[in-house]
Amino acid sequence: MEKLVKIHIVNNDKAVEVPVGSTIEDVYALSGVEIEHGPISAHVNNKVEGMHYRLYKQKQVEFLDICSSSGSRAYTRSLFFVLCKAVHDLFTPCKVSIDIPVSNGSFVNLSIGRPISLDDVGAIRRRMQEIIDAALPIHRYETTTEEAIRMFDILHNRSKVKLLKSTGRLYTTYYEIDGYIDYYYGALLTNTKQLYLFGLEKYFDGLLLRLPSREHPNELGEMLHQDKMFGIFKEHHQWQDILGLRTIGDLNETIMNGHSSELIQISEALQEKKIANIADEIAQRKGVKLVLIAGPSSSGKTTTCKRLSVQLAVNGIHPVGISLDDYFLDREQTPKDDKGDYDFEHLHALNLPLLNEQLSALFRGEEVELPRYNFQKGKSEWSGKKLQLKGNEVLVVEGIHALNPELTSEIPNDQIFRVYASALTTILLDNHNYIPTTDNRLLRRIIRDYKYRGVSAQESIRRWPSVRAGENKWIFPFQENADAMFNTAMLFELAVIKSQAEPLLEQVPENSKEHAEAYRLLKFLRYIRPIPETQIPPTSLLREFLGGSSFNY
Repeated sequence: MEKLVKIHIVNNDKAVEVPVGSTIEDVYALSGVEIEHGPISAHVNNKVEGMHYRLYKQKQVEFLDICSSSGSRAYTRSLFFVLCKAVHDLFTPCKVSIDIPVSNGSFVNLSIGRPISLDDVGAIRRRMQEIIDAALPIHRYETTTEEAIRMFDILHNRSKVKLLKSTGRLYTTYYEIDGYIDYYYGALLTNTKQLYLFGLEKYFDGLLLRLPSREHPNELGEMLHQDKMFGIFKEHHQWQDILGLRTIGDLNETIMNGHSSELIQISEALQEKKIANIADEIAQRKGVKLVLIAGPSSSGKTTTCKRLSVQLAVNGIHPVGISLDDYFLDREQTPKDDKGDYDFEHLHALNLPLLNEQLSALFRGEEVELPRYNFQKGKSEWSGKKLQLKGNEVLVVEGIHALNPELTSEIPNDQIFRVYASALTTILLDNHNYIPTTDNRLLRRIIRDYKYRGVSAQESIRRWPSVRAGENKWIFPFQENADAMFNTAMLFELAVIKSQAEPLLEQVPENSKEHAEAYRLLKFLRYIRPIPETQIPPTSLLREFLGGSSFNY
């Protein structure tokens, strides 16, 4: 008699019995759940698994669509796989590097021995569609890491060989489409036919792989002009070329060879040089009276502000800081969100008329009394603190709305210099596996929230989607307004923060929804060799999150 296992379906709160060893895809066929363009992947006991995953014991399963973070990642990885196969089918020799998240898609570096033409892009697009239309199965295999290394060595895929050699794992999973094999560090789809929508465009000297919008999954994400953002990514790739470090395999090799201290020193010096260049540019622009610094959560805005202030002083400019938090409206005047809660991230939660009035007065040489916000009472009060700018003084202000023109609508643009700071992760896991910049920031936030605010990793993960929604509304649309962009991510930082992040992630209980994200981040961090925190200087931007900074916060 065939042995059955009971599976509880979260989506419709029903249970089904399936033969032991059935896949999640088999369970979905019996579940009665209907998901458009899906399911893409699933939570199995609050851990993300692909639809290939086999069930041998009683489990709880929640099917995920492309609108979920996990589903979106699985769809994107599968599309990367099809792109790599299409290029492999068309060009020999060739090298594909899935690189920069930009313009609601992913930038792809493509090396085929000559510049990429529009005809090449069209040929790749057509071949991808042929692979999708052929409904080819995406097979998942597990083998010894030693055997996986041998396979990828034969294929001359050095980035994967380096990565797998440095992990110390006994077994490795790889995937195959019609004889083409590749390695991905997360779940993939089970068949190419599930890739219902994509776009491929020529973009600068490479390609832009366009993805379905998570908010409107039947449409491609809108193409945005992000030339400045793209430029800062390219600048960091030049830094990586200086260091000979493009992937986690390279990083692990550097650490194992005992060169982490040199890597830290050069990386910190390159970052300080960039800050000094921004300060020089501000000094050269005569008439600048206000420096605005914006960036998303855990981007290191505060340390950026402090280090930039030091470099401004080197240029003979005395920085004076004021806090936008002190310009909040009384609580009862604060706008509300769709749920009826106060929306403190809304631009109009700030008293914009008062801010502009006081800035204009300061720039005319007048004295003003600064407000102070009483967070306990939810009231704006007068602080008694007077301010009048001297000839060599410049206001330096940081906040999420700093790049929004409406914030300082009454101040002439030639008096403002805007800086955008964000942790734009440029190191890749390997050539076909990029590291989301949001993962870097989330890990920073988890550490900082626990250390300074007493907030657990579970709670930080729970709040993250709301934080991201605020960024998408109030920060990212204004990125390109910046006069200068500053990447706060360090090439070595994941190796340093992993030692503080891992114990916090391990505390997220398995029976919580947040466990899936904690488990995913833990799996990712295990690819990376650690660097002791003691090697990080006290002026490092990372000290804002790790502690031990020489700056006062």
